[in-house]
Amino acid sequence: MNSDKNYQLGLLYLVHLLINADGIVNENEKKALMKIKSKEGVPDSVFNEFLLDVVRLKPKEIYQKGITLINECGDEKKLRAFVHLYKISEVDGSVHIKEVRLLLYSVKMAEIEFDDVVEAAAKITSY
Repeated sequence: MNSDKNYQLGLLYLVHLLINADGIVNENEKKALMKIKSKEGVPDSVFNEFLLDVVRLKPKEIYQKGITLINECGDEKKLRAFVHLYKISEVDGSVHIKEVRLLLYSVKMAEIEFDDVVEAAAKITSY
């Protein structure tokens, strides 16, 4: 598997878990997912693989695959992934405690500094 595909799938898996963490997926979150797909140049074949996986796998398996794939990436891509996650946690207008837990735990597992994520996310004006 190439590094772009690893990054894209890992990111998509974690985004899926984040937008489903509060049990409600609203239109803004769906739009944000598609915006990430576009911004990151995710091919339809990779996106379709992701869609099939999230239907057949349990959330724990999705998380494990996602964090494993992200951890195979360099620090720059890891940071970029967590900036997406941070921004998408805000997109529905409220940040649920389950989203915060997932984000903080994932940042720790990826050995990324949360302050770096917040700083990088602050440079992005809209999402």
